[in-house]
Amino acid sequence: MTSDPHPDQSPAPAAAPGQEGGYDFVVVSNRLPVERTVEAGEASWRRSPGGLVAALSPVMARNAGAWVGWHGAPDEVLERFDHDVFHLAPVPLSAQEVADYYEGFSNATLWPLYHDVIAPPEFHRTWWNAYRTVNRRFAERTAEVAAQGATVWVQDYQLQLVPRLLRELRPDLTIGFFNHIPFPPLEIFGQLPWRRAVLEGLAGADLIGFQRPGDAQNFQRCVRRFLDVSFKQGQARFRDGEDEWTVHARSYPISIDSAAIEELASRPEVRRRAEEIRHELGDPETVFLGVDRLDYTKGILHRIKAYGELLEDGSLTVGPSVLVQVANPSRERVESYVHLREQVEGLVGHINGQFDTISHTAVRYLHHGYPFEEMVALYLATDVMLVTSLRDGMNLVAKEYVAARADGSGVLVLSEFTGAAEQLKQALLVNPHDIDGLKATMVRAKEMPPAEAKKRMRAMRRHVMGHDVTGWSETFLRDLARARAEAGPAAGQEEER
Repeated sequence: MTSDPHPDQSPAPAAAPGQEGGYDFVVVSNRLPVERTVEAGEASWRRSPGGLVAALSPVMARNAGAWVGWHGAPDEVLERFDHDVFHLAPVPLSAQEVADYYEGFSNATLWPLYHDVIAPPEFHRTWWNAYRTVNRRFAERTAEVAAQGATVWVQDYQLQLVPRLLRELRPDLTIGFFNHIPFPPLEIFGQLPWRRAVLEGLAGADLIGFQRPGDAQNFQRCVRRFLDVSFKQGQARFRDGEDEWTVHARSYPISIDSAAIEELASRPEVRRRAEEIRHELGDPETVFLGVDRLDYTKGILHRIKAYGELLEDGSLTVGPSVLVQVANPSRERVESYVHLREQVEGLVGHINGQFDTISHTAVRYLHHGYPFEEMVALYLATDVMLVTSLRDGMNLVAKEYVAARADGSGVLVLSEFTGAAEQLKQALLVNPHDIDGLKATMVRAKEMPPAEAKKRMRAMRRHVMGHDVTGWSETFLRDLARARAEAGPAAGQEEER
């Protein structure tokens, strides 16, 4: 069906390539930066939470930029509209495309493959065909709204074919791509039947950003092996017929709006809520906390298992200690996620059945999301933050916890398989597959002297407060502009005389 813009939206001006009405800066992501809400029967839009939206909002405001993405409802076509600082260009998806392109190829093929095949990826040609179709639709929509010579920043693994498609449609554009998740080593990436097409798609960008240097190196090795193109000092030359261009591939570790979190954590009402949370938990001596999407990459089962064993061997006691696990619902129609939820809830039930008392619960399991203010209060109420991902591009929860701890208290237990571990080196780093090692680290965190905890936390806070998400976006966009400038005038543009 086709829907007109909501009354509180104003239609955006029509745009054609290179004509007035096009946008000089365009972000492309799977989802638009807004969510539809319904209150008292009235539908409206609100800005989505998250660091990417916060980071790019000022850039959008300065440049009157456009954002291309799906608005979240299948089988619905929306016209372009404005909301907040955003000019929004919705891309329609059918219910079948959501199943095949998003739930299928993006999250049951690419996601497990890029996360070290923790779960086995599935390779289906129908999913791949849907992925190609949807990526072309995103590229065509972007080409429609971008002004002549515009800068386009494509986001994440769902849209890896867009850069090359966009280069073919609009060679005048400056194209960046950022991969928010890990990029796998050659031996794993090589399992993908469509590996050449994905690499060629990414190589349409002028600059490709990764979370870690190792991710950029993995990409470069894959390009050399499967496309026979070598990178030198992070750059390589590509050809397609008579067209030739330079591709740069580097790491740009993403961060958070650290100042906003620090300010939120300082509010009296948030601090009061933190005290209420501890009281509601029975005023324990030590609160352990895990906050994750319910995803098999996050190591949720590993930390709960370790906590249960610490109760079994008497190293921890219910009452003085409690584990709070927030597990935000995620991809609940994907079979592997349904199975993970059953496993997690079964393990929590087993531990609580064995160790709960009348007045205290061993594991407080919360399978739903919370407003961010509540999450910051929970960070303040926590003594030991457990981030035990089996593989993670960055893990911003670790940085959020650090940003909230302005008094320097609290201990971060952090998986060495996260991007954050390369920056927050003063955390207690663990291998979450080593349950005995994880248990020992959890006990060490609980018993850490306050002076040592503060020394570690203050060092981590210096990094987090000094490297925020705004700096991340500004650095990437500056390097993108420089990369295109060094390449000379783009195809389709006349040199200034």
